Amino acid sequence: MNSSWDTLKTLSDSTRLRLLSLLLKEELSVAELQEILGMAQSRISSQLALLRQAGFVTDRREGKKAFYSLCTGLAPKQLALLRAACESVTELIESSEDRENLDRILQKRRRVSEQYFNLIAGKLGKHHCPGRSWEALGHLALRLVPAITVADLGAGEGLVSQLIAHRAERVWCIDNSLRMVKVGTGLAKKNGLANLVYKLGDIEQVPLPDKSVDLAILSQALHHANHPQTAVNEAHRILNPGGQLLVLDLKEHTFEKARELYGDLWLGFKGSALHGFLKKAGFSKVEVETVSREASEPHFETLLASGVKAGN
Repeated sequence: MNSSWDTLKTLSDSTRLRLLSLLLKEELSVAELQEILGMAQSRISSQLALLRQAGFVTDRREGKKAFYSLCTGLAPKQLALLRAACESVTELIESSEDRENLDRILQKRRRVSEQYFNLIAGKLGKHHCPGRSWEALGHLALRLVPAITVADLGAGEGLVSQLIAHRAERVWCIDNSLRMVKVGTGLAKKNGLANLVYKLGDIEQVPLPDKSVDLAILSQALHHANHPQTAVNEAHRILNPGGQLLVLDLKEHTFEKARELYGDLWLGFKGSALHGFLKKAGFSKVEVETVSREASEPHFETLLASGVKAGN
């Protein structure tokens, strides 16, 4: 993109402008864009190709799916023109319908994840769950320090937290499945763990105050987040200065059925991606290592990432 004239020419097409308006708000797959706009895939794909060539959007592959998002390196003038163009059509019927359909798609994403975890609540420790091996959990447990306040983000039934609570001062279990929260609360009561508290909430908007915990854990939760970076940012926010984040998650894989079987949004992460999430959030002393590889196919591997929030 060489000039503002080129930018205006790109924005002059109604389909491209509608696509950009959506991608300003959310990263979306081609299939989701097709459902929102009610257009043929060929039409959407051709316009996305033009936008990518013009430097407006970037794409990434997640298994068989292609996801598109707005380029983060847009020049200020380009971004200003884009926002102005999108703002100028907000009152049109098409724009209103696009916003409603986008909300519906995002709610659909959340329902898929919530339905899966509501279904397996009470059974999570009895059935196979990728990356949730006792070998991997053991590596995480060895890093724990007693008599601290812990937040287990995306805790599920709180298998990790049930162990931690025997020594920690207080453990908060955060999960977006009401059924999981109820099951976990029942387990805490049954085991006499008064310091183990479950709260309904999203790991991308954690219902805990700033600087309120000493250790934050994301154990096999990050690949269920719509925006993994936001979840890591939230962990940084709630940590006290000097506090630590531990992330236990799947290494990038190609087992596409994980989306259907386990409600996964991401097919794991590269070690470099986890490292980048923590560094961008502001963590120091960031380390990432492979701690487990399952013997049976598809040979899921598990990564352990850690970082420390700088003191201030």
